[in-house]
Amino acid sequence: MPADFNNGAPAAPVTELLKGIVNDVGDLVRQEVRFARKEIASDLRKSSVAATRLAIGAAVALVGAFLLGHTLALALFEATRMPIWAAYAIVSVALLAIGGAVAYAGYAKFQTFTPVPDKTLATITENVTGVPQPLATSDRR
Repeated sequence: MPADFNNGAPAAPVTELLKGIVNDVGDLVRQEVRFARKEIASDLRKSSVAATRLAIGAAVALVGAFLLGHTLALALFEATRMPIWAAYAIVSVALLAIGGAVAYAGYAKFQTFTPVPDKTLATITENVTGVPQPLATSDRR
């Protein structure tokens, strides 16, 4: 066997070196999978909290909007003596426009969130290829 240049000990065969590399890559992938699971669990917890708050807020706002709409329609009816159906129609259209704008804002906010573990995927790609990957999508959080 050829001698190692560092201390005169025999060098490891190529097959053992490759086996060591494969084992190291396997360990690295297992570690990255564990990290991805933790990242996904964290994102799910954040999504759960956000969805719960959104649902509670929407329910309370719905009751408030119903009562406010009824009050505004009656006030418009009393102030103008227009037909009551017209007062309710005007208030309903106004509330629908406001609700649509708020719903669109919520939809746009959800578009900034991604449940994919961007950091983990970039790290795995970097570890496998050796080339650092930009984290452009994770900057949106």
